[in-house]
Amino acid sequence: MTPKVVIHLGIAPGAKGITLEQTGKNHGYKDRDVSGLCPDHHCCIEGGPERLDSIINMRSLSKLLKSMGLDVIYSRDAGRYLCDFVYYYSLYRGKGKAALIHVPASGSLASLERLVPQLQTIIQDLLCQLDRPAHTTSGYVDSKQVENTEENIFHHT
Repeated sequence: MTPKVVIHLGIAPGAKGITLEQTGKNHGYKDRDVSGLCPDHHCCIEGGPERLDSIINMRSLSKLLKSMGLDVIYSRDAGRYLCDFVYYYSLYRGKGKAALIHVPASGSLASLERLVPQLQTIIQDLLCQLDRPAHTTSGYVDSKQVENTEENIFHHT
């Protein structure tokens, strides 16, 4: 399979809104999972880059979604647990063609009636971003490239 993008959904206890994660981290996995396992050397991919970013510009996506009235949060730190581990691995294997969306575990936004329509909008807009002619999906997107792109977009608009 060669998907356009892989979208992961994770649950974030205590979150105040839907969180769009930009970055997956390779190191710092010290907590054991529910099976009592912890990655060797506390990293996801030995020899892999410290951080990998999605080809999706989550900052611009979050700004668009906020302007539409959605409760979204932009983040560059998905935590150092299962979601971040899977996200980093997916970014690594898919050359940046992945997205991680954290959803609240409780509260009014966690209800299916509110959550499902918002996730549909987020995923549709995420896919639209990929389809824009100016968007390129070749190769890795490292953190510096995303920061430079974000600076150019937000300082020149």
